[in-house]
Amino acid sequence: MRSITALFFLFCFLVPSSFAQLRFGFYGRSCPRAESIVANVVANRFRRDRSITAALLRMQFHDCFVRGCDASLLIDPRPGRPSEKSTGPNASVRGYEIIDEAKRLLEAACPRTVSCSDIVTLATRDSVALAGGPRFSVPTGRRDGLRSSPNDVNLPGPTIPVAASINLFAAQGMNTNDMVTLIGGGHSVGVAHCSLFRDRLNDPAMERTLNARLRNTCRAPNDPSVFLDQRTPFIVDNAIYGEIRRQRGILRIDQNMGLDRSTRGIVSSFASSNVLFRQRFAQAMVKMGTIKVLTGRSGEIRRNCRVFNNGR
Repeated sequence: MRSITALFFLFCFLVPSSFAQLRFGFYGRSCPRAESIVANVVANRFRRDRSITAALLRMQFHDCFVRGCDASLLIDPRPGRPSEKSTGPNASVRGYEIIDEAKRLLEAACPRTVSCSDIVTLATRDSVALAGGPRFSVPTGRRDGLRSSPNDVNLPGPTIPVAASINLFAAQGMNTNDMVTLIGGGHSVGVAHCSLFRDRLNDPAMERTLNARLRNTCRAPNDPSVFLDQRTPFIVDNAIYGEIRRQRGILRIDQNMGLDRSTRGIVSSFASSNVLFRQRFAQAMVKMGTIKVLTGRSGEIRRNCRVFNNGR
């Protein structure tokens, strides 16, 4: 595990100085048990359900890529006032109850101190470690946003071309390496419903045995799901990159990353080295967690992660 000092220098190198108010151990004095409270909630849930790692990775990605990491995704829609949750891309996001439980305990321990956006970041980090992924420190000090609108949601779908995905990540300050790392790492523990990859079933390049198995699965009613990583579906590791190299990528974007000249070299390097993948994944997760964060007096510290403090 990297030391906090090493991660601090990495953090300073990766993100602009405008995010300097984020720091490691932000709650050291104001809420000393903050990180352990979140870690315990996540660990208790993980013991019952290992799929929460995929859920929390998806939650953080969907939150940070819309208006930044401000917990705007957590706001519940109300009659006449839809929120980010109301959109199709967010319909399958789950795990909100984990954030609710951590927030309830934190409000009891240190009222109005720990933001919902920091809880999401910490919970995701902890779930990655529990799933065999890298252990890393994350800076905290985020504040929660004051807007949640479905009009702001523009997230990449499973068939997005590689070039378009690169542009979308670049708009968030993330580079091509970050994109391949985060998509592959997130999909290493995820699932997809047949409706999201039917286009792949007609691809003659897909590995024959897998194609036959998927076709059989997808004949069942109610849009069944399959693991995106057929080898180690509950472990955050590099196995999915090896699957992609063998034409076993389930989603179009996954397989295309292994074919496109701008990304195939990164896929190959990760397929060859889990050590390299773990290092880059930790870096990319820290970096993603700083996208357009609110700090200082901006935003608010929500009392309930599902509702703005003013009740809107």
